[in-house]
Amino acid sequence: MTPATSPSSLADNRHWLAHQRALETELAKARERQCNLKRTAAAPDGLDAPAQEPDSEGWMLTYLDLMTLLLVMVLAMLAQAMISHHPAPETPMKPMAAFDIASLTQVEPPGALLRVPPRVVEAVPVAPAIAEAPAVEEAPAAAPPEADPLAGLPVDQLGSDVEVIRNERSVSFRIDSSILFPSGQTDLDPKGMQVLQRLARVLNTVPHRITVAGHTDTRTIRNAHYPSNWELSGARASSVVRYLQQQGIAADRLSAVGLAGTQPLGDNTRAEGRARNRRVELTLEQRQSP
Repeated sequence: MTPATSPSSLADNRHWLAHQRALETELAKARERQCNLKRTAAAPDGLDAPAQEPDSEGWMLTYLDLMTLLLVMVLAMLAQAMISHHPAPETPMKPMAAFDIASLTQVEPPGALLRVPPRVVEAVPVAPAIAEAPAVEEAPAAAPPEADPLAGLPVDQLGSDVEVIRNERSVSFRIDSSILFPSGQTDLDPKGMQVLQRLARVLNTVPHRITVAGHTDTRTIRNAHYPSNWELSGARASSVVRYLQQQGIAADRLSAVGLAGTQPLGDNTRAEGRARNRRVELTLEQRQSP
């Protein structure tokens, strides 16, 4: 980008340029007159030639040449001053690297430039190897032994009318139907109520759920109240559940189911087997571990 110039500088430049043009014009005229004089002096004899002007203007040519040189010098000085008025940004010079004269004058032996300097490899300390002990497989943790479902139950208070059966994950209390109900009936006998009262005191000591199942033999029963053993077994289980609830056992712990003669314990073709099959079982379900 060209630096901006002031109005005064422009006026000075125009003045010197006009003065230079005037000097150049006078110089051209003087040279033309000098040439005319030379042609007149060289003209052949007998020809009419203009009268020779006295050589009084010879110094004028030298003066004009000198003024032209001076004008050119002045213009060059003005241009240099204008350039120096807007200095260019200085570029910082990098310091010259110091050098050693001895290294410049040192003479290497023949073949030294072709030698490859040896590669130095630093030794890395190696940690001593540690023998790893063979992994010992851990034996699977033994499952905690299941709690005894009869632990804490006062079963000795039940008497001989209640048979206790321990299953894999439950405990059942089996009662003969002849103790609880009259033949073909679903209303509890007073003796059966006493047995259920003792059983209710034992069941109130644990929070487990209780399933009451009624069982019959396979003989067909047909009357106005119970058309089959399914209704009879279910009604007897419901009677036991209602009585246990009256003895303080929560209803959400109790459930009743009638199984008729589907799970016999004895031979239904014999009187002893049929008597054993007629029963009510109360199953105390063991709580699952979390």
